[in-house]
Amino acid sequence: MSCTVFLDLLAREAPPVEFEAPLVEARASGAAPEVLAELEQAKLAALRVRALLERRARREAELSALFDTAGDLAGLRDVGAVLEAIVRRARRLLQADISYMTLHDPDRGDTYMRVTDGSVSAAFRALRLPMGAGLGGLVAQTGTPYASPDYFADERFRHRDHIDVAVREEALVAILGVPMRLGAQIIGVLFAANRSARPFAQEEVTLLASLAAHAAIALDNARLLEETRTALAELGAANQLVQARSVAVERAAQAHDRMTGLVVRGGGVEDVAAVVTDILGGALIVLDADGRRLAAVGTVGDLDEAGVAGAAAASRGLGRSVRSGDLWVTSIASGAEILGTLVLRTPEEVSAMDQRILERAALVTALLLLFRRTAAAAEGRVRGELLDDLLTGRAVHSDALHERARLLGVDLHAPHVLVVARHRTEDSPDGRAASWSSSEGRAASWSSSARRTAFWASSDAASRHGLVAARGEETVFLLPGLAPGPAAQRVAKELGASLGTPVTAGAAGPVQGPAAIAGAYHEARRCADALLALGRAGDGASSEELGFVGLLIGRDRDVGGFLESALGPVLAYDRRRGTSLIQTLETYFGTGASLSRTAERLHIHVNTVTQRLDRISRLLGDDWQDPARALELQLALRLNRLGPLTN
Repeated sequence: MSCTVFLDLLAREAPPVEFEAPLVEARASGAAPEVLAELEQAKLAALRVRALLERRARREAELSALFDTAGDLAGLRDVGAVLEAIVRRARRLLQADISYMTLHDPDRGDTYMRVTDGSVSAAFRALRLPMGAGLGGLVAQTGTPYASPDYFADERFRHRDHIDVAVREEALVAILGVPMRLGAQIIGVLFAANRSARPFAQEEVTLLASLAAHAAIALDNARLLEETRTALAELGAANQLVQARSVAVERAAQAHDRMTGLVVRGGGVEDVAAVVTDILGGALIVLDADGRRLAAVGTVGDLDEAGVAGAAAASRGLGRSVRSGDLWVTSIASGAEILGTLVLRTPEEVSAMDQRILERAALVTALLLLFRRTAAAAEGRVRGELLDDLLTGRAVHSDALHERARLLGVDLHAPHVLVVARHRTEDSPDGRAASWSSSEGRAASWSSSARRTAFWASSDAASRHGLVAARGEETVFLLPGLAPGPAAQRVAKELGASLGTPVTAGAAGPVQGPAAIAGAYHEARRCADALLALGRAGDGASSEELGFVGLLIGRDRDVGGFLESALGPVLAYDRRRGTSLIQTLETYFGTGASLSRTAERLHIHVNTVTQRLDRISRLLGDDWQDPARALELQLALRLNRLGPLTN
């Protein structure tokens, strides 16, 4: 019966104090001593069984907590959540009032509060423990577990005021701390503490150490996971970079192939600009060596010429594209010779690989410009040699000469005009230009102005199915047409604009057939000389536009045409009205412009003379008495008097 009572108590998990009740009842009922002894032995056996069951239950709870912690580590996603779970389990298993964890800070050389469970003090949660200070600092420094049943009475620790203040605010008395190890390194401390004095059993120290080991593993796994994530992110970034570079290389290869194809197919500068804008976007302008536009694709807008020039100079020095605001500038050069500039306007960032595309475009543009110059020079030499033969009158009737002209697209039997253009170059202060059609000229070193003259002249003559040659100080054009004056004016204007310097052009013609070309050439030269002598540099004209000077230098001496241009309105008025204004004009000039003597010689009144002169002013214009015009009128009056003798 005694065993049954105690078994019931064990089954009810009764507290130890209830196991005394059977003995108390037996004594009260006057049980024999042997019965009391048997009950005492049964009680002790039952208490031993109860203690064993408690230990096994506690061990089962500990193992379950460790198992749960291991599961948390296996599914680690958030290291903070795992550490909080470990600290919470430590508090529950050790039946502590508070549990917490500190971690080592390698940068500051101390430990800081990482996780707490059951804390009520903000100062305690923000506490930092120097190495060796307090119980936690000593555990972190030595790597040895420490337990204190009464922290403030324990002299084993270096007490610090700020630590003790925080511990008192949290009202802690008993503290247990165990190190968190990662190999030989102490990375933190795990604590369990009570707000009343209590000793900590060895089993509790072991349990807390196990949880600390799991916490260390969690931190190490988190570190490895973070490193893995970082490595994956870096690998992803590297992969993106490789892909971007692959795309850039593909773009560069595409640009290279397209621009190479342009060179092979004989494309122009405009085609290169179109390829660049198609690949890079934006707008592109191609400038020549003097900053004039050769081609443009897209809307570039106004350019800061000084800024572009500075960027181009920097590009030449660096051998790379240079940024200037929203412009990317690349110099076009061949060796030391500057051929021009590429200017790309785009609001987008231009990568280093795309800058190489722009630089390659500059190389291709330089190649095309050199090709174009070489082709123009070659064609200019051929056309110049043919025109040289025509100007000297050599073999003008030979079939070979006509065949050479036919191959160049020139019909020598069609009407042509001769234009002689003169301008100053920087290498010739007296206006003498380097020859670029003769053999000695080909060996000469050209200036930039001479090259532009040759290129423009060759291109213009070829486009009009004409011929051009440089002869000493002048550039000679043989161009299809019937109007020498307008042709001379056009050459003076357009060549002057291309060179940026005045060009004076004299013209003669039209001529038909090779035999008349040499004579027309000499007349055009005399016309250019006359323009310069008359102070009309930068102008263009034929002898017909030079008045009586043209009459003197003209090959055909068109007296009738001169009379018509000088006196035509007065002569027509006299014929139509039967008046004698021509006689009045002759007399007026013959008397030295005296009204009275003119009236006396004509036997008319002075007022009549005045009226006739007013009529002449209305017919000829108010400037007819200016010295130059008066001289021309007097010459025309003399030729008119000679009549048939001048024909």
